[in-house]
Amino acid sequence: MEPQLLSAHAGNWTGDGTGVTVIIPPPGTVGSGEVRGGAPATREFEVLDPTRTVDRVDAVVLSGGSAFGLSAAGGVMEVLRSRGRGFPTPFGPVPIVVGMSIFDPSVGATPPDASAGRDAALAALRGDLFLGGTSGAGAGATSGKWRGGLAPGGLGIAHGRSGDCSLAVVAVVNAWGDVLAADGRPVPSVDRGSVAAPFGRSNTTLAVVLTDATLTKNDCFLLSQSAHDGFARALHPAHSRYDGDAAVALATGEVEADLDLLRAVTTEVTAEAIRAAVTA
Repeated sequence: MEPQLLSAHAGNWTGDGTGVTVIIPPPGTVGSGEVRGGAPATREFEVLDPTRTVDRVDAVVLSGGSAFGLSAAGGVMEVLRSRGRGFPTPFGPVPIVVGMSIFDPSVGATPPDASAGRDAALAALRGDLFLGGTSGAGAGATSGKWRGGLAPGGLGIAHGRSGDCSLAVVAVVNAWGDVLAADGRPVPSVDRGSVAAPFGRSNTTLAVVLTDATLTKNDCFLLSQSAHDGFARALHPAHSRYDGDAAVALATGEVEADLDLLRAVTTEVTAEAIRAAVTA
């Protein structure tokens, strides 16, 4: 995969059955997001509400380790503050770093911490090779648990265009439901051997939508809703009480866009990214 997503940087830290994926967009990127699953593990999502004052996002951190893994965002904040990134205050910049985590086996062992987040952020800024599949936050991910089985999960990426606008979606799939192929059939169940037993109630699918379109914070909120439509196309069941399904949309503001057409493409590209997560 490409080391960059449009004008953003993406990097991974991969541990033992867990990991961290960091996306650092250019300064001034507008963002919003929405949670639809019943069991989220998130950080700074209140800031993403369209009615909140701050409309810029400095980084998004995807991690394993459930609520423990949210501490990875602290390491990303350190890296960004050292580079002068963040919301300006009289005492220095405060980086706006959004965090989203999945439940993986590291919850019972060593979940990602601030050091892991820092390593992933530095990998992104260096332009290290950005891999999908079982890299980064996809390292401990699985799917298909609603049937009592175990199928692949992972990290996926997909690209698309809407008029002159470019779009990229990064997804981490650790779903309770099945991943559906484009023809609607479930991806065949495969025991990856890295997880001793299915987690019946400990799941989540995450997505980050990045576009070069010029959008408001409310526009980004609508774009994140369209990403959730992509969840429903590529996962069954989606948005269950046992999933923490969440999506963030980021707009770098370089190209004028037709929002409704962009939303339609976002749905399709998000579904592609989810499918890529289990086939990468």
